[in-house]
Amino acid sequence: MSDTLPLLEPAAALEPLPMIDADVKFMAGFYRQPLSGELMETLMREIAWRQETIVLWGKEHPQPRLSAWHGDPGTGYTYSGMTLRPLPWNATLLRIRADIEAATGHRFNSVLLNLYRDERDSIGWHSDDEAALGEQPAIASLSLGATRIFKFRHRRRKEQQPVALPLTDGSLLLMAGATQRCWRHAIGKERGPAGARINLTFRHIQN
Repeated sequence: MSDTLPLLEPAAALEPLPMIDADVKFMAGFYRQPLSGELMETLMREIAWRQETIVLWGKEHPQPRLSAWHGDPGTGYTYSGMTLRPLPWNATLLRIRADIEAATGHRFNSVLLNLYRDERDSIGWHSDDEAALGEQPAIASLSLGATRIFKFRHRRRKEQQPVALPLTDGSLLLMAGATQRCWRHAIGKERGPAGARINLTFRHIQN
């Protein structure tokens, strides 16, 4: 990444979304072009992307996306029968983490990166509610590249309408409080063509 990249420009604060049993905030344009594009190009080149295998209902399945896990020593992460060992932070990830910590007021010791290569890549309905994240985890999700629709649905209250949120290039989503306990989320496959997208979800693993 170029040493001459501008610092993060001042932006409006994260705005709360009107969701019950949740603490969800969103900001479009947390990073703007050309910075968001340069960050994505750098991550595409620097990150050792892998297609992991997860276990669902006793069977192994390749994930429909590429991923990588980076973090402090000792921040291993286990989900869906798979344990990820952290790769060290690089300068680009540290710079993004510092910007997001300043904007959210939360501290993070790890990040899961997902690369959605095209419209066929997706992530199924789930909650980030593993014990290692604590009872009310704060998860900051940065999107770079193509817009994809992030969907929420309540885990118990069927009368609650699902929420569909377009995650645009450079946008930042913060999920905290009871969100993971009460809601699931997903990114489905697209019917039409979609370009590449990188998502970084910053977390705090409790050792």
